[in-house]
Amino acid sequence: MPTLSQLKQAVSIAEQIEKLQAQLVSLVGGSGPVASAPKAASSPVAKTGKRTMSPEARARIAAAQRARWAKSKGTSTSVAKAPAAKPVKKKGGLSPEGRAKIVAALKARWAAKRAGKK
Repeated sequence: MPTLSQLKQAVSIAEQIEKLQAQLVSLVGGSGPVASAPKAASSPVAKTGKRTMSPEARARIAAAQRARWAKSKGTSTSVAKAPAAKPVKKKGGLSPEGRAKIVAALKARWAAKRAGKK
């Protein structure tokens, strides 16, 4: 990391370069491109934020991923849209009989706990 004195020196050198370029342009007459020196690095501009992706690029990436999945599953890319509809099986939940067993066990446990206190 440059120190403050180094930054001040860099700014003064950049100003000298600009003055010399102005003199050169006045001598030459401004007929032709004169390369300009970069400005002093007193305030560097860093890119911030997320990079965005075009919809076309996202579509290409999605298509390539679908093709990879289809290849790994052994199907063709045109068939890899959706599998045949399977009956939806409900996950979890209690049957009325199972709930009744749990309630009976809890009642017995609490009854035993109350009997132990007396």
